Amino acid sequence: QVQLVESGGGLVQAGGSLRLSCAASGRTFRTYAMGWFRQAPGKEREFVATISWSGGSTYYADSVKGRFTISRDSAKNTVYLQMNSLKPEDTAVYYCAMRRAVAGGATPGEYDDWGQGTQVTVSS
Repeated sequence: QVQLVESGGGLVQAGGSLRLSCAASGRTFRTYAMGWFRQAPGKEREFVATISWSGGSTYYADSVKGRFTISRDSAKNTVYLQMNSLKPEDTAVYYCAMRRAVAGGATPGEYDDWGQGTQVTVSS
């Protein structure tokens, strides 16, 4: 059993920054890829970013490329999402997820465990 707990969400003005954290406990963390997804009201859950088990490989959705950065600290069992130049369309509940594989994926079905989510609201 693994537990994922997100934090760091909140209300920010357009152009601002937030850093989300996802702390993992339970199952061995180092050998799993991690991802961030988001879901806005009335929309499907969409891929944001993923990072490999080693942290050496990352991949981003086109909509966030150049603005968001995913990273991980295996010693702390934590994955981060640094979000800069935020836009109102980034408003959503953000979820972290763990995939039992060395490489990440870009679809929700590829992930095995999910956090409860943290709300990010960007005002114009």
